Amino acid sequence: MNDVMPAANDDTVTTGIGLIPRATYRLQLNAQFTFQHATAIVPYLASLGISHVYCSPYFRARAGSMHGYDVVDHNAFNPEIGTREDFEAFVDALRAHGMGHILDIVPNHVGIGSDNAWWMDVLENGPASAYAQFFDIDWQPANPTLAGKVLVPVLGEAYGIVLEKGELQLKFDAGTGTFAVFYHEHRFPVDPRTYPYILDRVNVADAWRQEFDAVRTAFGKLPACEDCTADLINQRHRDKQLLKELLQALCDHQPAVVTAIEEALHTLAGNESDPASFDLLHTLIEAQAYRLAYWRVASDEINYRRFFDVNELAALRMEVPEVFEATHRFLLELIREGKVDGLRVDHPDGLHDPAGYFQHLQEHIAAARGVPFKSGSLPFYLVVEKITAGFEKLPATWPVHGTSGYRFVNVVNGLFVDGASKGRMDRVYRTFIGEPVSWPQMAYDAKRLILETSLSAELNTLTNRLVRIARADRRTQDFTFNNLHLGLIEVIACFPVYRTYVVDEVSSEDRRFIEWAMAGARRRGSGIDSLVFDFIRLVLLGELPATTDSMRRRIRAFAMRFQQVTAPVTAKGVEDTALYRFHRLVSLNEVGGEPETFGISVRAFHADAQARVREWPQEMLATSTHDTKRSEDVRARIDVLSEIPALWRQMIVRWQRMNRTRKREIEGKPAPGPNQEYLFYQILLGSWPIEELDDAALTAYRERVEAYMVKASREAKTRTSWSDISADYEDALVNFVRVTLERREGNLFLDDLISTQKRLLRFGLLNSLSQVVAKLTAPGMPDIYQGNETWDFSLVDPDNRRAVDYDKRRAMVQEFAAPAEDSAAYARELLNSLEDGRAKAFVTWKTLQFRRTHEGLFRDGGYTPSRVFGAQAAFLCAYVRKCGQEMVLVVIPRLFIRLLHSRELLPVGEEVWANTFIELPKGFPEAPLENIFDGAPISIVQHEGKRCIRVGDALAHFSVALLQSKPG
Repeated sequence: MNDVMPAANDDTVTTGIGLIPRATYRLQLNAQFTFQHATAIVPYLASLGISHVYCSPYFRARAGSMHGYDVVDHNAFNPEIGTREDFEAFVDALRAHGMGHILDIVPNHVGIGSDNAWWMDVLENGPASAYAQFFDIDWQPANPTLAGKVLVPVLGEAYGIVLEKGELQLKFDAGTGTFAVFYHEHRFPVDPRTYPYILDRVNVADAWRQEFDAVRTAFGKLPACEDCTADLINQRHRDKQLLKELLQALCDHQPAVVTAIEEALHTLAGNESDPASFDLLHTLIEAQAYRLAYWRVASDEINYRRFFDVNELAALRMEVPEVFEATHRFLLELIREGKVDGLRVDHPDGLHDPAGYFQHLQEHIAAARGVPFKSGSLPFYLVVEKITAGFEKLPATWPVHGTSGYRFVNVVNGLFVDGASKGRMDRVYRTFIGEPVSWPQMAYDAKRLILETSLSAELNTLTNRLVRIARADRRTQDFTFNNLHLGLIEVIACFPVYRTYVVDEVSSEDRRFIEWAMAGARRRGSGIDSLVFDFIRLVLLGELPATTDSMRRRIRAFAMRFQQVTAPVTAKGVEDTALYRFHRLVSLNEVGGEPETFGISVRAFHADAQARVREWPQEMLATSTHDTKRSEDVRARIDVLSEIPALWRQMIVRWQRMNRTRKREIEGKPAPGPNQEYLFYQILLGSWPIEELDDAALTAYRERVEAYMVKASREAKTRTSWSDISADYEDALVNFVRVTLERREGNLFLDDLISTQKRLLRFGLLNSLSQVVAKLTAPGMPDIYQGNETWDFSLVDPDNRRAVDYDKRRAMVQEFAAPAEDSAAYARELLNSLEDGRAKAFVTWKTLQFRRTHEGLFRDGGYTPSRVFGAQAAFLCAYVRKCGQEMVLVVIPRLFIRLLHSRELLPVGEEVWANTFIELPKGFPEAPLENIFDGAPISIVQHEGKRCIRVGDALAHFSVALLQSKPG
């Protein structure tokens, strides 16, 4: 048993509320839950034991945004969330309760469109825009028709069809002196240098012809977009604004000018009955710094880097100092004023150089707060949304406090999965769907699919860069585009992690992953010349001989861009495709999860905790997040199936038979197919509401499941998808859900489902109680997702953004705060009434209160696995948190069906835990102990020559224990 202590950091800077949060509470802010709503629940969160409210992004986002990750202005609050005054009131309320808040920020990308001034400037001015360098745009792509242009794939049909339908309309805004092309709600500014093409057609009166002609001629003399030196950019920007103002003034003083311009626009408008009449407008549009295109063109030809495959989210070049300054100005102002106390950085894997960004961010924060900064210090609490594989470590050089907790989500969930049943669950799944399944193959196939479809444009851009490198050397100039394209597909599809972090040199860790990918690609790409793989390997490792500095820069640029491609391919291929195809046990299909890992041992849980104490002792711990595919309580219920594979097989065979007539046949296949049906039954068992459902509640639940199943099917991309919706399949799927969950006479399935889930429910709820204690006491800083302090059976977003009943939760905490006459009896009563949710809320509240009074123990304490032995040792995880002389013993049961043999017992007392002991570590206080959840005394006994406690005493009245030396 190793007592692991975290390394101290003498360079941290504390504030009045402390640098490291004690516990956070995530809020999803939007028009339905604003700053004012958040302010109203601050007293409740304080009483719960929360130290920091953790806010979703609240800078100005797209109108109607429910998540805030589509920011369009980093320097203003989102008006749908609240005003500056609302924000100040929120911060004041936090401070009044001794609390702070953490903000989720989005440095990787912005929402683009008419509401983004930077993007509009780029469309208007092309490479000559003052913001051209803000976006990662390839101004010289392989397609020569896009040279100097941005592809804008927003049209609902092919460009020519849209044009000749008259859906592209040229309009003039007299109030600003500007022209723009409109397509429904989209606005595309016209390059001022092309204004003469329009103004030449304006029939002007002699009285103002000279003034009008002077403005018209001056527009035509603006520097061209391609002449984008710094001086010319500044001149163009200054002059175009002046000319627009002159045209505006002319319109203000001469209303007839506006009339004449409108008449000229009519001559350019075209007539649907005469396709040739659109030639003039087409010529004008072709002269712009953008190419309007059918949205499907994006996957092949888009030439700006996006967030994954979302056309409306464009990546930012955060490595450019001006971009960093422009996007962080307001944030740093809030930090300087002491109104933001920590940050969570979204999607750092999309950044050109994440390590450099974090360093830059910490330096600027230190400067804003007026504190000294030196390399290696952590002056501000900072966690990152980074997904690591089980064999991967977060780069130790990053100046952050760790990740936002996705690894912990999967580690702690694995504790409640019976790993011994993997083979049997494999057989159940394989038999039900009628085909062999392999998670590694499925993940590989899904990544290839993404490379060949939604992210093929990014792959093409990468291949073109590699072709230019190859053709610069006579030894590699014979490598064709197709050879290199196929080679890159294999390497990326075989990449074992989201990305590497090569900058100036290749670390040993990065080299290992590159060599891993190359070995897999060689095995799978048997038809590809091995010299192609040799070449790619040398380029990625920076070992390709280069005779010029220019070539060395080109090789380095390719390696760094390659990293920005593997991450979205893995995210879209694994998270958003393969995890929706592989359904053996879907509680394992979580963000950052590896479904092939079927549960983890107690020893593995301890090893993970010890590693976290050594390396990232203050990182965030999560169990539910805005990104998770299922809430923590849904997963805990589905985990139970791993303990009963034979019973599970009987259930689904019976249900399949009951529902066989409720399917339709679409394209010769049943709809839904067996794989989706297998998922459906797990989702029902995991999310079925605890309360009795009247007709309205049943309808509401059914609609939630219908929406989920459609989304899951689109993500799977087998029978329908977001880009190619099969209305027939989706209609059949929705109908299947509807009729199977319809309350009517003769629906044997619904009655059977309700009866079955009731029998399994309490085991899932017990899993949840244990999981909560693990999160709140393991090394790290725990986060609670909104509403999850009590039972929450939400599915993937937007289901997990439903309104939370805070009145109900507030009443629970008020009940807990009133001392019970008999703590043990009260604890047992909560356990007997699991369904009402108070037990989970009580465990959360009680543990957070304990963290509040023992903050140093959990923030700085070490971690010692406890030896458990005896009859039921396999069903316990126990450990000691220690800081100085302060110690607490945590006892977490698991695998409750096996423990209780499905009997109607509570997992308490000697009847369950007879002859099972936990050995106390050296130095543990001699005084009797008590479980903070029930207040019952626990004696220390000698057993086999060791100081121990009986588990039956520790868990005499409640299913989990947090044991401290009894006060007094």
